[in-house]
Amino acid sequence: MRVLETERLALRWLEAADAHFMLELMNDPHWLRYIGDRGIRSIEAAREYINGVRAMYARLGFGLYVVELKDVDTAMGICGLIKRDWLEDVDLGFAFLARFRGNGYACEAASATLDYAESAVGLRRVVAIVSPENHHSRRLLARLGMQFERMVHPPLDADAVCLYASTRPGPLAEAPC
Repeated sequence: MRVLETERLALRWLEAADAHFMLELMNDPHWLRYIGDRGIRSIEAAREYINGVRAMYARLGFGLYVVELKDVDTAMGICGLIKRDWLEDVDLGFAFLARFRGNGYACEAASATLDYAESAVGLRRVVAIVSPENHHSRRLLARLGMQFERMVHPPLDADAVCLYASTRPGPLAEAPC
């Protein structure tokens, strides 16, 4: 199900058929370094992860979405909203395969997702967590108007992460992507 569109991108629900893509993405060196090893090593494990995301769609009406180039339906990353038990607010998350980084796709998808969070979901505040060493994502969050608030410790994780927050007065007309 297509959720959002931008000039270049389409964001849609994850499906079981995306298991190969998710397996590749979740074993990308940047994912492993900055997001963490989720132990996804097989197509079946990727399908189980997708089932968890789809359960969030059913429960909350939102979740992580596959980001595709509109004209060719090529999956290049994920971007969306996550409700983590340990965070009070809904979290913006994104990750892209290496061959699609550096083209402004993450900024475009994240900006549209923040607009969607406000207009369709009714959220006035969205947070994002990011590894302190992930300078590219931290710069992107700043471009989106999100501000660093504090360090937080995810459960069962020894390393603290940066918590950024956005309280947006209205939809972003055009993010400087």
